[in-house]
Amino acid sequence: MPHTSPPDPHAPPRLLVSDHVAGRVSLLDLPDGAERAEVNHRHLAEHAGFLTLPGGLVASVDDRAGELLVLDPYGPDAGRPLVRRRIPVAVPAEHLAGDPEGRRLAVTTGLGRNEEAWTGLLTAVDLDAPDGAVAVRVRGRTGEPGVTVLGGALPLVVVRHREPGELLVHRHRELMESAPSCPPAVPVRRIALPDDDGHGDAHDPLTGRLFAAAGSGVHRARREGDDLTLETPLPWSAEGRSGGRGYYLRLDPVRRMLWSCVRGGPGDPGQWPDWSNDAWWHHLDTGETGRLDLGPGLVFRLAVTARHIAFTRVHPDGDELILLTAPPTAGSRPEAGARLPLPAMSGAPRRGGTPWDGVQRRAVAASPGGSLVAVSRGGHGEIHVFDADKAAPVSTLTVPTPLDDGGHLALVTPGDGAHADPVGR
Repeated sequence: MPHTSPPDPHAPPRLLVSDHVAGRVSLLDLPDGAERAEVNHRHLAEHAGFLTLPGGLVASVDDRAGELLVLDPYGPDAGRPLVRRRIPVAVPAEHLAGDPEGRRLAVTTGLGRNEEAWTGLLTAVDLDAPDGAVAVRVRGRTGEPGVTVLGGALPLVVVRHREPGELLVHRHRELMESAPSCPPAVPVRRIALPDDDGHGDAHDPLTGRLFAAAGSGVHRARREGDDLTLETPLPWSAEGRSGGRGYYLRLDPVRRMLWSCVRGGPGDPGQWPDWSNDAWWHHLDTGETGRLDLGPGLVFRLAVTARHIAFTRVHPDGDELILLTAPPTAGSRPEAGARLPLPAMSGAPRRGGTPWDGVQRRAVAASPGGSLVAVSRGGHGEIHVFDADKAAPVSTLTVPTPLDDGGHLALVTPGDGAHADPVGR
């Protein structure tokens, strides 16, 4: 991509707010909420999320236009547009990931608004392709695959499938050399997984390991040349707490930890207020693993700040933001921190119905370079900003659209190193 100067290190944090239902993206200064830019008629893929790239850039997929958007949150300060590049990709976008350099990306396709998976298209992207071949689409298995992109001299695209569970290893270079018309892509390696319920992916650029969450634990694989070698899975059970499984997996680049939320309890979605939730963590360098009780209800995604991990918990008795202290010293143990109330959503999930169909939700975002946490209030067009270090609310921001389904958020701080987590969130 054309070179631009990095963001001013003294620039304020910024919040990207995507209302994927209304089709609007807002760029707000924090903490006051001043709008620096807006983009309309853009329906970003909420499940694929935002992928932080080096140089202060952020990528996401417009699910209606079928485009990968490279966003420049500090570009408007220098007279540049918020949308820096538009690259055609296959949709509906399920997952988005990049290599540690932020040059080679991959986008998988999933269900979208369909009852069954109907496309197996995988898009490989090279943001600095010397011959102008920026994006290539190939065909693989249908499903709802996760994806990671391993860096090095010969980057690999690893697609994680379920039903049946397996890892498919592709050379990124060969994907980019594929013929037109979406030809079948033959992986250089297929690795069977023991579970058919994979959900959640992470990649550690420092070691080249990848991680996939499943019912039996977190499967691990390390790179050896063009191949992957499976390692012993990490169990969900820890510190005397057992049961449940994590449906989300995230790398914390500050403390070099993996995080998830382990959900247990009744299988009936209508009984979601009785689900148990534990924060699950694993130190990548020490191998230590633990769990902390978060309380009943719906807990899913999380956000990483400089000194805390932030979860939102939705429950009929009241929603809250949960902050766990996470000291950066290797071997240190996370501890339960503050619990801050969140204002109720008028369209919140109710007991007896599912917590995800036709109801409002919350998005949460933070930056590993700062203390601010942003939480959306679906259906109300509001974002509540907190200071995790002070365990206190800072401001309430409003946008001109309702943020139905909770929208999606990305909080960026100059030089925060968030690109060390190279999987879309």
